[in-house]
Amino acid sequence: MKTTKDDRQERLLRGTDAVIPVEELAARLEQAAVAKRPLRVKLGIDPSAPHLTFGHSVPLRKMRQFQDLGHTGVLVVGDFTRRIGDPSGRASTRALMSQEDIERNMATYTEQAFKILDPAKTEVRYNSEWLGAMSFADVIFLTAKYTVARMLERDDFAKRYAEGRSISVLEFLYPLAQAYDSVAVRADVELGGADQLFNLLVGRDIQREYGQDPQIVMTVPLLLGTDGERAMSQTVGNYVGIGEPADVMYGKLLSIPDALIEPYYTFLTDVPLDRVAAEISSSPRDAKRRLARTLVAMYHGNDAAQAAEAEFDRIHIQHERPSEVAQVKLDRALLKDGDAIWVVDLLQASGLVASRSDAKRIIQQGGVRVNEERVDSPDADVKFVSPTLVQVGKRSFVEIV
Repeated sequence: MKTTKDDRQERLLRGTDAVIPVEELAARLEQAAVAKRPLRVKLGIDPSAPHLTFGHSVPLRKMRQFQDLGHTGVLVVGDFTRRIGDPSGRASTRALMSQEDIERNMATYTEQAFKILDPAKTEVRYNSEWLGAMSFADVIFLTAKYTVARMLERDDFAKRYAEGRSISVLEFLYPLAQAYDSVAVRADVELGGADQLFNLLVGRDIQREYGQDPQIVMTVPLLLGTDGERAMSQTVGNYVGIGEPADVMYGKLLSIPDALIEPYYTFLTDVPLDRVAAEISSSPRDAKRRLARTLVAMYHGNDAAQAAEAEFDRIHIQHERPSEVAQVKLDRALLKDGDAIWVVDLLQASGLVASRSDAKRIIQQGGVRVNEERVDSPDADVKFVSPTLVQVGKRSFVEIV
């Protein structure tokens, strides 16, 4: 069946939060088709952490939709702007990040992004390329094109100013630097999360000042994390990484609240929503399992999705041990008379906890099992017989030998 212009626009608009100005989108798409010039669709990625998550995948998938229509994706890695720190939604100045940490986080960004994007239709750019080359005179010229009054229209700045909390001049530079990225790559469309709306609109203004047609701004909602309460974040820990192993991805997806099933289908898949609504109404459990299979298959293939589901069922439904478990060798000096061992020492030896205090906390929360028996007290000793199976949480296992 032939795809019409209306169908293409409807697909691009699915799952968006704001499109400004929406009436220009169809016209810009038509002009590009007539001129046989692909639109340049920009998305900025902040290298704050090493994983790209399903939260990042929402705008990345939107970029892929443009690419499928013949347009060019321009992925701008903010290696320079991360040194400033994006103030979006923050109640205080964001801590600066070292160049070493930024480079470590960026190491696999391209590999992860190409799980979604078409490499042949993607430009990967680093904004240090142009921002690092600017002279102080260039920066003064840029700042002269925007006013403090306009900057204080931004909600987080306005609140902090009204409450007498500090706003550094450095933070005012972030929206301007991000806007100049659009000038440098000559963006026709810029994608971003809903929290980026102000920055993207500044980009339209700055492009006009540099004699360019202003970009269309297209934002998507912030995806709630697996806790169902806060936006997906590696800092919070409520994330699913698009590069994570199939079994980890599957297990995390089955842990989401039922209220997230429909939003995850909407923003993370192309499954028709009428079918989704009917399935959720009939059996939320089945709808969630199908969602997990669908997403794991997207990133790892059908065989891996089926294997992940089988492994999950083996552990959590049939209550059998995992088919593969890493082994860790125990230092016999930790053993007491009679081969007993303090459970906290055992957990530290397993490598599944960050510290003794972390081990005690997880035990008190009921998250530790030794040889399939739950440990109820952080003061307990357990009998050590090689091999001993240690489980922390629902998905982390180690065999101690």
